[in-house]
Amino acid sequence: MTDIAISPCLPADLTDLRDIAIEAYNDHYTYLWNDGGEWYLNRSFSEEALRKDMANPNSAYFMVQYQDEPVGFMKLNKDKALEGYTDAECLELERLYLVDRASGMGIGKWAVDFAVQYALESNKSIIWLRAMDSSRSVDFYEQNGFVRWGTDELDYEQMKEIYRGMVIMKRDIA
Repeated sequence: MTDIAISPCLPADLTDLRDIAIEAYNDHYTYLWNDGGEWYLNRSFSEEALRKDMANPNSAYFMVQYQDEPVGFMKLNKDKALEGYTDAECLELERLYLVDRASGMGIGKWAVDFAVQYALESNKSIIWLRAMDSSRSVDFYEQNGFVRWGTDELDYEQMKEIYRGMVIMKRDIA
C-alpha cells in the first residue's frame, strides 16, 4: 500500500489543478523567464487556459497526491505523433510537475509508471516527452527508461535564450 494516488482531474478540480500547477511551476522554473514566469503561468495555468485545455478530448489531466494532499499534476496527450510514428502509436507526456516538497520521494517514478500503464491500456507503443535540456529532468527520465530521440527549441520571446533548448525523449512500451 502506498500514500501516492493519481486520479483524473474533473472540471470541479479546476481550482485545485491551477493552484498546484502554479506552485509546482514556481518551485522549479521561474528562473527560465525574464518576467519570473508570469507570462507563461497566465498562458498555461490560468483558469481559462486550463478549462479550455481540459475540454480538449485529446488531453488528459491527472492530479498527483501524497497522503491525500495534492503535490503535482500530469498532462497526457492521448494521440500525439512523434516524428517517425503515428498519432495512434503515441502518447505524449506533456507535463509532469511536482512541488518541491514532493521531490526525491519516488512520486515522479510512480507518475511515469502510471503514464506508461495508461499508454499500454490505450494500445500505444511509444510514450514520449520534451524535457528542458538545462534541467535535471533529462537524467530522471533516462533513469526511467526514456532515451534521447532529438532536440527542439522553444521560441517564447519572454524566455531567457540560454534556456530554450529541449530534449525529445521516447520510451518504447510495446
